[in-house]
Amino acid sequence: MLQVNSLRFRVAFLFALFGVGLSILFSGGVFLSQLQIGHQLMDDTLRAELNEHAAYPIFDPPKTATIKGYILSATETTENIPDEIRSLPPGSYDISIGKKDFRVLVADMLDKRYFLTFDTKHQHLHDALFVRYLVIFALFMIVSSTLGGLWLAIRVTTPVTRLAEQVGQAKAGDANLFLPELKSNDEVGELARAFDRYLRRLHDFIERENYFTADVSHELRTPLAIMLGSVEVLEQDESLSPKQKERIARIRRAAQDMTELTSALLLLAREQQQAVDDLPCNVAEVVRSSVEKHLHLLADRPLRMEMELVAEPEIFVERPLLEIVIGNLIRNALFNTKTGYVLLRLEQNSLIVRDTGVGMRPDELARALDRYYKGASSVGSGVGLSLVKRICERYGWRIFLDSREGQGTTAKIVFSA
Repeated sequence: MLQVNSLRFRVAFLFALFGVGLSILFSGGVFLSQLQIGHQLMDDTLRAELNEHAAYPIFDPPKTATIKGYILSATETTENIPDEIRSLPPGSYDISIGKKDFRVLVADMLDKRYFLTFDTKHQHLHDALFVRYLVIFALFMIVSSTLGGLWLAIRVTTPVTRLAEQVGQAKAGDANLFLPELKSNDEVGELARAFDRYLRRLHDFIERENYFTADVSHELRTPLAIMLGSVEVLEQDESLSPKQKERIARIRRAAQDMTELTSALLLLAREQQQAVDDLPCNVAEVVRSSVEKHLHLLADRPLRMEMELVAEPEIFVERPLLEIVIGNLIRNALFNTKTGYVLLRLEQNSLIVRDTGVGMRPDELARALDRYYKGASSVGSGVGLSLVKRICERYGWRIFLDSREGQGTTAKIVFSA
């Protein structure tokens, strides 16, 4: 079945349209030519009759079933000259006399005016039959051009369609397409070679990115592991003051956050796999652990963090990525709320994070999910919400933000695609 916006349909439609236009022009030209020739033949017949009968001293007008003649002069006038032609000047005319159509020739010879009429009834019948043949021919040409356009469209677009299918079936790690079109010297072959060149460049780029990601991952994980190990040793030192222990705890949390963020970024850098490849993750457990992890941010502020676990859904997602999403929403709410509450409400298909913070202006709300965008009251780097947006797009989730300046912000994530 042809799609209206497909190349194949457009080629077939344009070819059929060209055939229709050409058929109409050709049929119209033939019809006008035939009409002109018919008039010319009738005029020639009438002139021949006039020359033959006017040669005699006494004009004997022809009176046949088709041709009739009349004469008008000072000395000789034919009776019953139709009023429709009596006052016509010399020339050829198409005149209706009564209910009949005639081709009329008016000519002056030797001070006499001759009128000859040709009954066009039979000529009109021939014209109607000829028009019928023209219509049949035009319909045949239209159908033929449509079928020919469809055949031509299939022939023209089949190599392109086959090339698109083969390119679409190429795997991420393929460095060459191995297409048969690569050997052809037509436009499709050039397109295939362009695809092949681009795929090689893309493969080299991905390979460099993979090396970079692997190296950065290794170089980051090693010092982070050393930091965490050193922090664990320091936390066992009972000679430390409470203030020192608090600072060490902050270092441990920062190192853990950095480790989780590195893992999340590595997961995002990978090509999206099918959802069935991910293990089911209990969202309620992640919410609880995320809230517990961020309780230290409350400090001594008149602020409380609440949870409403209406349901405990399980979704297919990499747990570190879900932790990044929930953790960023909690931190944003806590950083922008001085008093009141931060509420996390988990439902079967959605997670809502609501705060009573400073809120955002409409222009800030419109750009809140943009990368590196920082609002007037923001203390972060502008990466958190854009990272949340990327993770939501990866899994087909939807994220909604609603905020009023001075009244707080509500973030809602709908897990169902």
